[in-house]
Amino acid sequence: MKLQTKILAGLVAGVLVGIAARIPELGALQRLVRMVVLMVEPLGSMFIRLLTMTIVPLIVASLFVGVASLGDVRRLGRIGGKTLAWFLGSTLIAATIGLGAALAARLGKGLDAATRDSLTTQLEQHGSAAAQVVAPTFTQSLLAMIPSNPFAAAAQGELLPLIVAVCIFGAAATAVHGDGKRAVVGFFDGVNELSMVVIRWLMKLAPAAVFVLIAATVAKSGLDLLRSLALYCAVVLAATMAHVVITLLPALRGGAKLGVMDFLRKTGDVLMLAFSTASSSVALPVSIEAARDRLGISNEVASFVLPTGVTLNKNGAAVYKAVTAVFIANLYGIALGPGTLLTIVLVSTVAAFSGAGVPGSSLVTTLIVLNAIGLGAHSEAAIALVVAVDRPLDMVRSMVNTLANLVGAAWISRSEIPATTSRSERDAWRSQSGQAT
Repeated sequence: MKLQTKILAGLVAGVLVGIAARIPELGALQRLVRMVVLMVEPLGSMFIRLLTMTIVPLIVASLFVGVASLGDVRRLGRIGGKTLAWFLGSTLIAATIGLGAALAARLGKGLDAATRDSLTTQLEQHGSAAAQVVAPTFTQSLLAMIPSNPFAAAAQGELLPLIVAVCIFGAAATAVHGDGKRAVVGFFDGVNELSMVVIRWLMKLAPAAVFVLIAATVAKSGLDLLRSLALYCAVVLAATMAHVVITLLPALRGGAKLGVMDFLRKTGDVLMLAFSTASSSVALPVSIEAARDRLGISNEVASFVLPTGVTLNKNGAAVYKAVTAVFIANLYGIALGPGTLLTIVLVSTVAAFSGAGVPGSSLVTTLIVLNAIGLGAHSEAAIALVVAVDRPLDMVRSMVNTLANLVGAAWISRSEIPATTSRSERDAWRSQSGQAT
């Protein structure tokens, strides 16, 4: 049985056990199941920590080897330019699709004042905690990209400044020749190989870990949370899937020249892991392994695009923020003129860039969008409206974020292959670049 099939089986079994833990009619059995599920929940958290443990050594080693092996530092600039263009373009499209879907569904319209007041005060306490977060300014974001201490950035899990530091030192290695360079590159190449071995070991535990994580999630919150905001959830999911169909799959087929079904077979375990953990960061090590070993993406592209994408490229989050902004604006009677609609798209894109690839981060950064459309003091209660249904939506957008990063990496890697070469020459070029043929 393939790994992605095992993970899917673990997910389904987890849902069923979680539901059983919430059925009072089962009596003592229900209490026993719930107790066991909550007792083993730390095992799922241990799995996430073990995978997270590999992120920093894998990024540093893989990215350094990839950049140092470029030969010409200008190629790094070319790959970086293509990466940023993909991130910006796909995220803008995602936010636009989310906006259009929410407008078409007339989300938030037609509620009377009593219903609105009830909704906006239902989860006030949750909203207070979220509203304390202040969005960084552009200058602060720019300065945060340059680490004063790369080791501190690594220790704190700040991927973007770490990537910048590794790229600078890797670029410097392209200007050095001799035994010193070979020794440094050889060391990081060894760390990279060790990281991949650890990841393969951990993925054997993935089906059981997914079972535990999903069972605990359903046992705690249940599936009935979706009922209170069913239309809102349906629009978010529909818009997210529309982005996949309209943007990502055509980019995969037309830009990366990969078959959709073959791609999904090779990355199914990655997407299921991102979905189950609601974290693109946790899925990052497995994404890099799948990109290089199964999709044939060159190491320098995979090791640059995928870690950067976890920090910056969050298509699913952009869809979610745009839909949420329209829903809340209509709920509070804010006029959605052309200027406000443009603000929603642009700020949703920027806010998606500012989040982290961890569970719940997109919910917090949605405050940036709500403040931008003039919600002001009501942002606190507005965020509280969607707290209860955020977890399942977070799982979906994390999977789409990961999918978008993999598609972008495949497209960029494909674009780096000289168009005039023959098939045999392309295979040789891939081999020289570190790709699987």
